[in-house]
Amino acid sequence: MSAKGHHTSAPPVIVWFREDLRLSDHPALQAAVATGHPLICLYVLDDETPALHPLGGASRWWLHGALADLRRTLGSHHGTLLTLKGSAETLVPQLAKETGAQSVYWHHRLHQKEREQDERIAIALKTQGTAFEGSWGTVLLDPAQVQTKEGRFYQVFTAFWKAFQAQDVPEPLRSPAGLSFYPLSESLLAQYRLDESTLLPTHPDWAAGLRASWEPGEKEAHEHLEDFVRHDCSRYGKGRDELSREGTSRLSPYLASGAISPRQIWAALQKKGAHDEGARIFLSEIGWREFAKYTLFHQARLPDTSLGQKFEKMPWRKSEKDLLAWQQGRTGVPIVDAGMRQLWKTGWMHNRARMIVGSFLTKHLLIDWREGEAWFRDTLVDADWASNAMNWQWVAGTGIDASPFFRIFNPTRQGVKFDPDGDYIRQWVPELKKLSGKDLFEPWNTKEHDLERAGITLGKTYPRPVVDLKEGRDRAMAAFRSL
Repeated sequence: MSAKGHHTSAPPVIVWFREDLRLSDHPALQAAVATGHPLICLYVLDDETPALHPLGGASRWWLHGALADLRRTLGSHHGTLLTLKGSAETLVPQLAKETGAQSVYWHHRLHQKEREQDERIAIALKTQGTAFEGSWGTVLLDPAQVQTKEGRFYQVFTAFWKAFQAQDVPEPLRSPAGLSFYPLSESLLAQYRLDESTLLPTHPDWAAGLRASWEPGEKEAHEHLEDFVRHDCSRYGKGRDELSREGTSRLSPYLASGAISPRQIWAALQKKGAHDEGARIFLSEIGWREFAKYTLFHQARLPDTSLGQKFEKMPWRKSEKDLLAWQQGRTGVPIVDAGMRQLWKTGWMHNRARMIVGSFLTKHLLIDWREGEAWFRDTLVDADWASNAMNWQWVAGTGIDASPFFRIFNPTRQGVKFDPDGDYIRQWVPELKKLSGKDLFEPWNTKEHDLERAGITLGKTYPRPVVDLKEGRDRAMAAFRSL
């Protein structure tokens, strides 16, 4: 590595990167640079702590690109990124000890188990004489800052959002200038170095669609934001529901990995102006993300327990066959299959489609929302512990401030309303592309000769529905009433 910019006489400071893989608006990095000491930039892939949810396959693919991008950026400042694999509780104090680091800087995490891990690391650092400092860098505000008059946390989004908007969100920070780095020897923690190629799928390589759809990285994130603010934001209110067009921001995976910060998005949208209805609606979506993080901070059971307690007694069905049909986009319900195939191919799914497939799984198939949450966590490039669980609990009706369970989407009506020309279905379920009108949305009700003309044999070229929509709805309502 180039020696330019190194100050080897001073002890280093460690910046521990986590879900914040960027240089701009990075309070932990800013605090480390302000010390004037040379930097060690660190990332630890911790698959060894059972309390933490491991990254899914699509998130690992994304992480590979995000780490490569951060390393390139640091390289342009004559630095590098040290990536390690193992227990963070062992490796962070060990790195600090072996390099004589003065202090370690990181961003606070939200889940109780993550915070407990950080506390244990802080104690280990303190014991060996290393300082540490945490900052809030992955959310808009410290989650303890927004409280009811009684000092409790909010459980309803509208009340939370009103109280939140009375607070001042800090301005995003610029990228720090004049970075200097501590020289790292090849032997330093050599046995724990992360082989980043292991993050990529190989047997089989299922990521071709992800590569065609996405380019991870900080610069790319800001280009997405700029394009959205300039072109799509004003009609976001309507555009976010139109399945066949790019009406959403597609910023979610960049937010999940921290290639861009919520404060940077907040500031860009505030500049757009409160008079812009699309900007206002999009800001409230950023607010919903914040509410998910806030809820995870205050309710550690969010990812694996129904927050509406009565739903813990819900008689969910166990059906491997139906679950697999849903995962593979082979339910026989075209709008559901289109969403699930888009997810598998691109690692992402349109906002409206997520609601449709979520409602279908938890209501029509009466399968536990946790099965859907786990599948999304494995297949989404934007998988985020808080948002994923919060949104699944919302659509399943099991969460706090959730859509009521008895609000059961009719997938056919949803398709007709939000994909009126059928372009989304035709793109992702091409075996139906010769059908038109109502037939495209309900092939099971299509006349035999129309199916023949379109080259479709139900049960062979396209599945029959795994459930009758009316029967599925009635079954869900009976289960709900049993509570």
